[in-house]
Amino acid sequence: MARRKRPEEHENHERWLVSYADFITLLFAFFVVMYAISSVNEGKYKVLSSALVDAFKQPKQSAELLRPDNQTLPGAPPKLIVIPAPTMMPNAGRFEEQTKKMQGMATDLRSSLGELIDQGKVKVTQSKRGIAVEISDSILFDTGRADLQPDSIDALAAIAERVKDSDNLIQIEGHTDNQPIRAGLFPSNWELSAARAASVVRLFQGVGVAPQRMVAIGYAEFRPVESNDTQDSRARNRRVTLNILADNRDEVAVIPVQ
Repeated sequence: MARRKRPEEHENHERWLVSYADFITLLFAFFVVMYAISSVNEGKYKVLSSALVDAFKQPKQSAELLRPDNQTLPGAPPKLIVIPAPTMMPNAGRFEEQTKKMQGMATDLRSSLGELIDQGKVKVTQSKRGIAVEISDSILFDTGRADLQPDSIDALAAIAERVKDSDNLIQIEGHTDNQPIRAGLFPSNWELSAARAASVVRLFQGVGVAPQRMVAIGYAEFRPVESNDTQDSRARNRRVTLNILADNRDEVAVIPVQ
């Protein structure tokens, strides 16, 4: 019996479609992944866009690499610190005018008190605080008293005339030596120093200085300029000081505890 021939296998010419389908599937998956990771957050994009626009509009500000979440990227250069150019303070012109005014007033006072300055009875100094006119009590008061001597009135009136038209606060201080008062109208140097300062305030008011600009302070013997060991040093400590203050705030009349 003859053997039956096996039928010839039919060649499949469409096998490439399997590979092609696999390739298309992978390619589709690839584009899906790329689209997913490239999706832009509109809010973060606007933040980044605004930051870049501001950076280019204001080149003087510090330069910094930014991410959408406003953080510095790793490896970014150090943050630049821009120091703004100095600007004129609003009160700079007023301060300069006040300084010139105080300098002119100090010059006038030195001129009017020149003879007493030469005798060492008066000392005029100027600082940031203002002008200080230090007057020895020997030309103002008798020992243990607070009544102004007639000869001192003209000198004090000359000072008052030069300051009455200004608006500077005036602080008048009375100082004594460390010798206790043994007799007289005052129980201690506190009352004596305060009364002497008040006498000068009253004279200034009589010349025309506004009373609200002035304050009288008594320091007794507790702010000496010398040691009180000799008669000359004690005489130096007995004085009245007129402080014409450059700063016109009311609180400068309050002496801080030192």
